[in-house]
Amino acid sequence: MKPTENVLEIRNLVKDFPGVRAVDDVSFDIKRNTVHCLVGENGAGKSTLIKILTGVYERTSGQILLNGEEHDPQNPRDAKQKGISTLFQELNVVDQLTVEENLSLGVEETTFGFLRRTDKTNQMVSVMNSIEPSIKPGQLVSTLSVAKKQIVEIARAVAAESNIIIMDEPTAAISESEIARLFTIIRSLRENNVTVIYISHRLDEIFEIGDNVTVMRDGGHIATKPVAEIEDRSELIRMMIGKTVFEHYMPRDDISPDLILQVKNLSNHRLNDISFDVKAGEVVGFYGLVGAGKTELARAIFGADHCDGEILFKGEKLRANPEKSIAAGIALVPEERRTQGLFTILTIRGNVPVMNMSKISRSGFINAAKERTVAQEYVEKLNIATNSIEKEAAKLSGGNQQKVVLSKCLFADADLLMLDEPTRGIDVGAKSEIYSLIRQLSNEGKTIIIFSSELPEIMNICDSIHLLYDGSLKSTLRNGLDVDSEYILHVVTGGD
Repeated sequence: MKPTENVLEIRNLVKDFPGVRAVDDVSFDIKRNTVHCLVGENGAGKSTLIKILTGVYERTSGQILLNGEEHDPQNPRDAKQKGISTLFQELNVVDQLTVEENLSLGVEETTFGFLRRTDKTNQMVSVMNSIEPSIKPGQLVSTLSVAKKQIVEIARAVAAESNIIIMDEPTAAISESEIARLFTIIRSLRENNVTVIYISHRLDEIFEIGDNVTVMRDGGHIATKPVAEIEDRSELIRMMIGKTVFEHYMPRDDISPDLILQVKNLSNHRLNDISFDVKAGEVVGFYGLVGAGKTELARAIFGADHCDGEILFKGEKLRANPEKSIAAGIALVPEERRTQGLFTILTIRGNVPVMNMSKISRSGFINAAKERTVAQEYVEKLNIATNSIEKEAAKLSGGNQQKVVLSKCLFADADLLMLDEPTRGIDVGAKSEIYSLIRQLSNEGKTIIIFSSELPEIMNICDSIHLLYDGSLKSTLRNGLDVDSEYILHVVTGGD
């Protein structure tokens, strides 16, 4: 059968989750042997679409044709066997194994219990050598840079005869020189009959490497165009944000002039000489896209990661230690709430007081009555949807889990709350409740710093906005009528 011009054809694709439509009647084609870019804000539906293509999610309705034939993968392995491989931002390599062992992972062959090198392994090593000869089959993957680990994954995908390779934010954690090398590899893949689906928030990369681009917004398909037909970054940004009307920020004149936090020349492996001040009672936003350094900045201020520079809280130097930060009155709601913010095997009652156990205990013994009272108080205060404070945190919805994490921080009597992606993965109703809670806490005198990759969130509730790109603070804006969303996206996607 003669191959069609399109390697993938997506027709009226829909994916529903309880209470939300993540992909809404999406249709577009991906041409064979091209670099097809996929862009959109966080929550636009890009990741859900990719997970349908790779068999992680089952579509609700619609049709996908792969090489002209129906494509309905049952799982990622099935998709891979049909020629679709994915390079995730979180690389799928095992640091403790050698390069060769990683290449053959999952397809090992043995003789009398001993691994043996097969023709397939030799082919993978050959492909890898053709891309990057400096990588040796016998060296541990832990000794490789992120860029070289990517090459190991690319070699594995090419040797598996993948005709589509999906790259999800592949440049988020690599240097400019490594990016240039990756782009050379991508062009080589295209010349060797491999189609690359390239997902990135860095718009300059789209113009440099892309043949075609699909823009998604709010789960829908906005446009698919040749990159050469897009006039400039501004046109692409307008397609990404559309005519979305953000809930209006209400200017405030009650913010204290007193500084509660002063950060001076903060630097580490990811941050570059960052300095800023925060006023008492202010809601401050740090906005940036994937890889901008938001989480690293939050962790550095909290003392979870080492950094150089100086941090003053209430005029006193802050020690780089989470325990000291909590004692001083700083609490962090981490991005990964399930793994870093909660004890998921504990109940709501067991989670709420853990950052300030001294308030419910005496001589090392917990006062069970106080513990129950505190948990019930925060269930009511934050409107946590549960039929009992004895419900395990793991069994709560994402929004209610986030409210439990917020409860912990509030019970710790924190004067400064740092919220890293506070509404990621939760539904619209829970988002609205959390926004209302943030405003209420600010009105009560709490100082709040929000680290977010969602622009409407930042523009809706923050008094001042700091823009991050590639570990550096690029611009600071005072929220109000003159804040330009196009300018913001221009800055955080690498524009001058």
